[in-house]
Order: sequence, then C-alpha cells, then structure tokens
Amino acid sequence: MTTNNTEVISDNQVHLLDELQTLLEKQVALARQGNIREVEVLSKQAGSLVEQIIQTGTPDSPEALLKAEQREQLGKLYEDLCLAISAQKAGVCTELKQVLKGKKTIQAYRSHI
Repeated sequence: MTTNNTEVISDNQVHLLDELQTLLEKQVALARQGNIREVEVLSKQAGSLVEQIIQTGTPDSPEALLKAEQREQLGKLYEDLCLAISAQKAGVCTELKQVLKGKKTIQAYRSHI
C-alpha cells in the first residue's frame, strides 16, 4: 500500500517480516553449528511466513511492501544461510571422503591377510 508515495505496511505485515527475520537469524546460527535438521524444521516455518506475507501484500508487488533496508537485511540473512549450509555440506563431503578412504584401506588390508 502507498499513501502519497510513502510506503505503508500494516502491523500484521511488520510482525510477519520481523518473524521471518528472526527465523532466518536462527537458521544461520543453527547452520553454523551444524544443526541442519533444525534448519530444515525452521525452513518450513519460514516458508509458511513467506506465504502469509505474500497473501497480505498487494497482488501487484509484494516486494513493494518491504522497506529497502529490511529487504537488504533479509537478502543478506538468506545469503548467510546459504553460505553456512554450503560450508556444512563441504565439511560433510570431506568427512565422507575420509571415511571412504579409510574403508578402502581396511578392505585392502583384509584382502592381503
């Protein structure tokens, strides 16, 4: 909604956006701790919030409801979340490679006994 070229956001929309920001912050922290299971649980809640935000927004442009600074903050949090998840994925891949290498070593040792 706009009034005299000023963006107006309802209290409900502000609450939903604040909740989304809080969830993203929690997801980033959990991803950095390696708790991907909880990140997934919170992602379902975040998805639900996004749907509610879209439904309460104007059909023409839900993004117009966000202030530029809040849009940037949410975007940064999402990028941080993606980076944290990617880092966890890389760590898991490295560990898996080490496990497979150890398994091959044990199999080679057993075959020569």
